[in-house]
Amino acid sequence: MKGVFRPLRTHQIVIDTIVAALFALLCLPGELAVDIGGTPLHVPVAVLLCLIFGGAVAVRRMSPPLALGLAWAGAALQMSFGRPPTAVDLAVFAVLYTAAAYGTRAVFWAGFASALVGAAVATVYLYVVLTGARFGLQTLPLAVAVLIAAAFALLLAWTTGALVRTARRARTDRAAQLRAQADAAAEQERARIARDMHDVVAHSLAVVIAQADGARYAAASDPAAQAEALGTISTTARAALADVRLLLAQLRHREEDGPQPTLADLDTLFAQVRTAGLELRVTIDPAPRSEVPTAVQLAVYRILQEALTNALRHGAGGTVDLTLAWHADRVELAVRNGLRAGHSAAPAAPTSTGHGLIGMRERALLVGGMMDAGAEGDMFVVRARIPMAGSM
Repeated sequence: MKGVFRPLRTHQIVIDTIVAALFALLCLPGELAVDIGGTPLHVPVAVLLCLIFGGAVAVRRMSPPLALGLAWAGAALQMSFGRPPTAVDLAVFAVLYTAAAYGTRAVFWAGFASALVGAAVATVYLYVVLTGARFGLQTLPLAVAVLIAAAFALLLAWTTGALVRTARRARTDRAAQLRAQADAAAEQERARIARDMHDVVAHSLAVVIAQADGARYAAASDPAAQAEALGTISTTARAALADVRLLLAQLRHREEDGPQPTLADLDTLFAQVRTAGLELRVTIDPAPRSEVPTAVQLAVYRILQEALTNALRHGAGGTVDLTLAWHADRVELAVRNGLRAGHSAAPAAPTSTGHGLIGMRERALLVGGMMDAGAEGDMFVVRARIPMAGSM
């Protein structure tokens, strides 16, 4: 029944059964040696006590409530025949330990109550039934001492089990926390790879589409331009394919990240968008004066890549202004492009459910920066501010 029996492995059941059998056999001679008034039930009672307490030891981990019940039944049988405490009563300590360590909440507190009540019952039984003494002022101090000693011994077993219970729960909570952290890390990694995939595919396809359109228009009038456009398409597609393969490899093997773009790759990026037909004007003032953290380089590259892709795909043409300002404590960037007629914002506006501006904003936030984008008159402007300590 659920809540009464705990699932145990086969070897645990075998070990508990062997320990219980050995315990009962070792206690049997001591029980047979106790002969209260030569009663004819002496031998059956001795054997029954060993079986009951041995059974409590056998099921103490499989069913703490059943073991607790058997211990009380054995104690009641022992007291009903006026038998003194013997080695068989040591089973009570094992039962109280497992009740606290493995029992349900109700069994946990039942074990605590059993320790207190058992100490009181044992004191009364030892003092009144076995010795025939009467409680009085003279015997009260000794009775209190017996009560304290019995309660201490029984509660010590219960407290040890409670400490084990706390340790087990702490390990379980720690394991759950580690699993949650691993899941969160995996989710962040998937989101990062999704952003990278979007950046690579969107930018490369935008360049390919622009070059394909140019090649189609130049097919008749300028065969050389057509050949150059096809060459650009081939180069861009191969680079995109290599990047996609790298990202897919990261999905399969998460041990380490692949190489990420840096500031040195910005010139290649600018050349690609210019080749795709975008008139790009780049202003860098001031230039970086020291080594830029890797995380900041990656964020700047990806934000500029997405902003230029949006300008290429959704802009009105004309000149696109890109400014970069490398200050000692931060980098500020801005990309301005004209809006097509009838558009008040780019299709990848902040309210979009796509990866465009959302991905750029996440890139900035990951390194402690900020990004905003929107229409300003007839221009669409992307601005970002990233602290230079973004890698910390």
